[in-house]
Amino acid sequence: MAQLTLPQLERHLYAAADILRGKMDAAQYQDYIFGMLFLKRASDQFDVARAALVKKLVAEGKSPQQAEMISEARGAYKAHEFYVPQESRWSSIVRESRTEPGKALDIALAELENHNHQALDGVLSYISFTESRGGNTKLTKPVIQQLIDHFSEYRLSNDDFEFPDLLGHAYEYLIGEFADEGGKKGGQFYTPRSVIRMMNQLVKPQPGMSVYDPCCGSAGMLILSKEYVQDHGGDGSHLAVYGQEDNGSAWAMARMNLLMHGVADGIIHHGDTLAEPKHIQNGQLQRFDRILTNPPFAQNYRREGMKFAERMAYGWTPESGKKADLMFIQHVLAVLEADGIAASVMPHGVLFRGGEEQKIRKQMIEEGRLEAVIGIGPNVFYGTGIPACILVLRGRDGVPADRRDGVLFINADREITTGRTQNLLEAQHAEKIVSAYENRAEIPGFARVVKFEELARNDYNLNIRRYVDNTPAPEPQDVRAHLYGGVPRTEIAARKAQFEAFGIDPEGALFRVRDGDPDYVDFLQEGYEATAARIPGLAEELEVLLGRAFHTWWDEHAERLAKLPVHQQMAQARKELLTTFTEALEPVGVLDKHQLAGTVAAWWFDTKNDLLVLMAKDFNGLIDGWVRSIASAFEEPSAKADAKTKARHRAAMRKAREHRLVPELIPAYVEQLETVEALVAKLDAEVKAGSPPKKTSKASDADGEEDGDEEELDLSEVLPPKELAALKKKQRAAKLELTALKASFVNELKSAANKLTGTQAQEVVLGFLNADLYARMIRFVTSDRRALIDAFRNWGEKYAVTLAHLEQEREASAKRLREYLKELGYA
Repeated sequence: MAQLTLPQLERHLYAAADILRGKMDAAQYQDYIFGMLFLKRASDQFDVARAALVKKLVAEGKSPQQAEMISEARGAYKAHEFYVPQESRWSSIVRESRTEPGKALDIALAELENHNHQALDGVLSYISFTESRGGNTKLTKPVIQQLIDHFSEYRLSNDDFEFPDLLGHAYEYLIGEFADEGGKKGGQFYTPRSVIRMMNQLVKPQPGMSVYDPCCGSAGMLILSKEYVQDHGGDGSHLAVYGQEDNGSAWAMARMNLLMHGVADGIIHHGDTLAEPKHIQNGQLQRFDRILTNPPFAQNYRREGMKFAERMAYGWTPESGKKADLMFIQHVLAVLEADGIAASVMPHGVLFRGGEEQKIRKQMIEEGRLEAVIGIGPNVFYGTGIPACILVLRGRDGVPADRRDGVLFINADREITTGRTQNLLEAQHAEKIVSAYENRAEIPGFARVVKFEELARNDYNLNIRRYVDNTPAPEPQDVRAHLYGGVPRTEIAARKAQFEAFGIDPEGALFRVRDGDPDYVDFLQEGYEATAARIPGLAEELEVLLGRAFHTWWDEHAERLAKLPVHQQMAQARKELLTTFTEALEPVGVLDKHQLAGTVAAWWFDTKNDLLVLMAKDFNGLIDGWVRSIASAFEEPSAKADAKTKARHRAAMRKAREHRLVPELIPAYVEQLETVEALVAKLDAEVKAGSPPKKTSKASDADGEEDGDEEELDLSEVLPPKELAALKKKQRAAKLELTALKASFVNELKSAANKLTGTQAQEVVLGFLNADLYARMIRFVTSDRRALIDAFRNWGEKYAVTLAHLEQEREASAKRLREYLKELGYA
């Protein structure tokens, strides 16, 4: 059986959600989907392990019957391996489901948990297919059976995946989709992964360390801390992860998420972190090297009965009024190792609210526990449109000696990409923020180290804009230029660097000297619109140099990717490409280091799954995976599929046919298909135009009664019956040819892929990777060039028409009016 690709598995899991979508919201049906996915995965992986054990025992001399009997015992498997009892195996579920599907699943979940108590204690009991738990809608038998049938379509063992952590990636995809669909409910336990990756860049977890999230939600912070270590050449298994979560469903999701990613030793406790922290060693709070967290905003808490109340050494915020934010921060500080670093998402209110919160901020700053305050743009986090901030905190040792000159403020609320429903913090934004944090340099309107004395004078109000105001300056309006023309040289000087990045001297190339007026320049005689149209041509020389530098860099470093299946050095390849890309292209001057670093970092992230497959399967294997993904989109949906599912299937087919591999491998087929499609469209239009129009009646009075008169029909384009019949025959033949062509699509693609040599496959894949990275870079270039043209046009719109011109136009118009009136005899 062919191995599953990530797009295939993602479609499969999303289609499972389709079965429940519309019957309940995402915050409810995610429990059922995750529970069934976990059950199917555990069963399939155990079947493989059991078969391997039986084979080994028989090879050692046991009879098949003896081997089967031994393989059924829990003791035949290692303690950390999942043991799946008979009742929890998928074959048993399928068999029993024909009468009581919900009961079969509940028994399977319970028995799986009972036989793996250490790893699953309490995890699966939150899910029931026969009872309504936690407000979840109870499922009907037909719906449950449909889910079972759907999950039976694919086997989900490690042997069935094209790279090892494919299921973990798919699980993360599903969590993200549910958060997107669920709005506030779906997003309250999910932090955007781009934000988490940036937070990891700030605290830099290392192998041998411990990472903790006191409000871990779906465990994304912990999963991505391991990813960070792996990406930087370390062993993620040597990073210990800990978490606590109050919401039972989210806690279960976090435990399953870690297990799906192969993290069996993560310790996630269930409970209220403020009321009773659960990570205890020798009766004391356990401490951690790194803490990453996004606590729930605007919560209340109870002081009475709180365990380890000494955590709140800086004070107590009001228990009501939804001001528990700084209580979470004090918990973080209390469990941070002396030399530890933490990053926590917080609402802006914690920065400036008075009373007890002001006193807590004061003590945190005086003891050197607050290193940086980073403002994040609005609508980045699910479930809330308000902007948030990230506090970077230090352990009892405080901020390092070379960084004790104050608190760093970074105002990055403009560092977002506007999305349709959610704004995005992208790689280039993260690179700029992390660079400012690491270098601790003053960047006007973006970053500044504020001295402790200034913070004290402001009563420890940490409002970011008080210290780093990035409000755009008002558009300058030069009265003299409005009256007499010309463009102020001061305005041009303010944008000089923007133009010079593209190799354009604005005064020399876009304006002319204004006689006797050294402070102003004039537009060229051709007019400012004509000059604006020439700017792309003026920028072309440096853009070409950038393109050459890009291709030179690629030629020098593409070998790293070409040899990836051989040397298996993913982290080293990442480091080399990310470092050398910026070094090679920044000197050209079109894009800055943050744009370049963001370009290659985002490209690497988007390409990572393909590179994992490349490392495991070589170039031909990667292309085979693409072909399987495309082919799977053409598999017919279930006969029971609803209209929405069928529409999604048609959309998936269209998208698959547009995959860039298709024109690369079968260009002649694509050309033939497009030709026949165009012919069918043309014949459809001709048949419609040549057919007699349908007769209609018209109303004769306001009461809507019909007088029986028929509208006069336009028969000028109607074809004679014989000609129309011949045209329809051609139409039918063209449609039959189109149907046959579409039916052969998958076979044509598979055949072409099978003919590729290793060298040809490598050329195709590297060509795609090259094109992807180049396209990402060019998007920045295009955006910056457009901004350049807009800036120049803005000068034209402001100053090209002077008061004198307006007066001349007014006088000319008045003269024409007087002459017209004179002709009419009125003057």
